[in-house]
Amino acid sequence: MRELLLLCGLIWGGAAGSATEFDYVFSPEAEVIYANVMRLELDLAQAGITRLKQTEPRNLAAYHLESYVDFFRLYLSGDESLDGLLAERFDQRVAMLEQGDQTSPYYRYALAEARLHRSLIDLRFERHLAAFRHLNRAHKELRDNAKLFPDFALTYKDLGLLHAAVGAIPPQYKWGVELFSSLSGTIAEGRKELLLALANTTNPFHLETQVLYAFMELHLADEPEEAYRSVKQLALHPATNNLHCFVLAALAMRTDRNAEAIVLLERQQRGGGTADFPYLDFLLGQAKLRNLNPQARIHFQSFLLRYAGRHFREEAIQKIAWSYLLEGNIDRYHRTMAEISGGSRAGGDESAAREAAGDRAPHLGLLRARLLFDGGYFARARTELDGIALAALTPDEQLEHRYRTGRVLGGLKDYAGALSFYARTITLGRDNPAFYACNAALQAGLLEEKRGNSVAARKYFQTCLGIDPAEYRTGLHMLAKAGLDRLASTDR
Repeated sequence: MRELLLLCGLIWGGAAGSATEFDYVFSPEAEVIYANVMRLELDLAQAGITRLKQTEPRNLAAYHLESYVDFFRLYLSGDESLDGLLAERFDQRVAMLEQGDQTSPYYRYALAEARLHRSLIDLRFERHLAAFRHLNRAHKELRDNAKLFPDFALTYKDLGLLHAAVGAIPPQYKWGVELFSSLSGTIAEGRKELLLALANTTNPFHLETQVLYAFMELHLADEPEEAYRSVKQLALHPATNNLHCFVLAALAMRTDRNAEAIVLLERQQRGGGTADFPYLDFLLGQAKLRNLNPQARIHFQSFLLRYAGRHFREEAIQKIAWSYLLEGNIDRYHRTMAEISGGSRAGGDESAAREAAGDRAPHLGLLRARLLFDGGYFARARTELDGIALAALTPDEQLEHRYRTGRVLGGLKDYAGALSFYARTITLGRDNPAFYACNAALQAGLLEEKRGNSVAARKYFQTCLGIDPAEYRTGLHMLAKAGLDRLASTDR
């Protein structure tokens, strides 16, 4: 869910409004600022905001656009030392936006967007109660806006994403949502609302709405090919716009187009006035590692040098260690893994910390098969698995071999074979702390859903929710809940 989380924050937008003592006008100057923001030229955008506050002091668009700038600075850098200053600016910004014209549809919309930006920062820095508080306020403002101004299409862009995301929350986490917020919704409801937003093609945020809809289709509707197809038709410029580069590369990597992702990420814009986007190098390292290229580590090293945050760091170190393992350098693998200290609760980081604590290197053949599968190189991954002597594996490695064989057979469209290996993985690995059984149940459910076997799919999704692995639990359970939500919508 990492890309969806990032995209939701990167492109929540605003628009023009009516005149009052403090009004909201998306003037030509505001449009230029917004374009600079979406190119990640944040210093240039901030300078424009400063001028707009001077030349149009009653125009609240400046404060809405400034919310974008602050969000990008924090989210792209991960620099929590900036958070205190920018949190103070958030409070000042909300106070200004609250002076707007309450009879305008942009009044509640702009306030909701500022709170959404802040909630995503709180989620990134693991301040979950604060995030729920801002999400709750944003949801109420958007819900009221939809009632007061039902034809105001931009409301449904944000409201649709919130409703779809809530529909994917697993049952065991629902209590938190119900206790701390008024949030409710389903994926079907969110898709319908986003389509309402897409129907308005004249606003300057239509492109961003299209991208957000595609990522919802990818992550929550399990329609990766449709998401990829729709985004490829858009007027994106990845060589000159790093946000566009991220969108296209992330979708390519999620749809088994690893070679395409490498080309896109190699051509990313570097230097100039564009804000640094270290995560693009993380993705580039990931893509190269999936083709078993040990030189992938230079991109992870670049990420670690440039990224100030604590998330993704342990995972990046783990991937550097894997690059040494691919070269047969077991000593460098162990020395690199010793640098992992924990500190992040992100799924990839937790998995890296768990591997480091185990003090045992992954089986090289299984690692190679895993990476090749993740890159969409299914035939090569099958060859790796076929070359492994099962009798020489430990019980945990045998479980992993069954799981990875199921994944590879699924990639090769041998669905009966995949389901057989998934079932065996679930039976043998239900109580194992690794994620294999949990994801095997999820993947079996997705496969049966695609084949129209809703009863079997529902059973597998429920099985996934009943397994509690030590890693990737939240993400896997969210996807299983999304599957159940989709099935429920087709039954109605």
